[in-house]
Amino acid sequence: MEKVKLAIIYYSSTGTNYQLAQWAKEGAEEAGAEVKLLKVPELAPDEAIDSNPAWRAHVDATKDVPEVKLDDLEWADSLIFSTPTRFGNMPAQMKQFLDTTGGLWANGKLVNKVVSAMSSASNAHGGQEATILSLYTTMFHWGAIIAAPGYSDPVIFSSGGNPYGASVTVDQDGNMKEDVQGAVKHQAKRTVDIAQKIK
Repeated sequence: MEKVKLAIIYYSSTGTNYQLAQWAKEGAEEAGAEVKLLKVPELAPDEAIDSNPAWRAHVDATKDVPEVKLDDLEWADSLIFSTPTRFGNMPAQMKQFLDTTGGLWANGKLVNKVVSAMSSASNAHGGQEATILSLYTTMFHWGAIIAAPGYSDPVIFSSGGNPYGASVTVDQDGNMKEDVQGAVKHQAKRTVDIAQKIK
């Protein structure tokens, strides 16, 4: 059977969502998918990035990660998005990219893509669920099929219990407070499994 093609699309300022995306890639590859790991373009000005040493370090460390193109969405059977929370919503960098998908949407190129999402925030009630749901709102308009993890595996409970998608709390030093690696890998495998069924 032909491999599922999965694009993992992330935005990360200091590295948390990049790490989530890497774990998702590992899980998806274990499930037999062909995976592209892609970042959305950084829109923040250098003075904002330079004001946070961790942000600057992450931008420099990931300069060779390819930026997502609309062709990648068309190529993929399935998509996983990972993005931090900004005021209970996705950051402008992710929204800007999603706002460029109108041509694909208008031509039905995003219908039946299998989609899942992950997020992070600096406190437990900082908007992770709202951020994931805001991403899914766009996907509903696409006609995509949402592959939320629900409570499909015990690892969901041990990692914080978010049925919409893996999410993690990050302290001021950039440390993840919950162990979500297993939940992320499960979510990626579930996404690939559903995409394989549809493909």
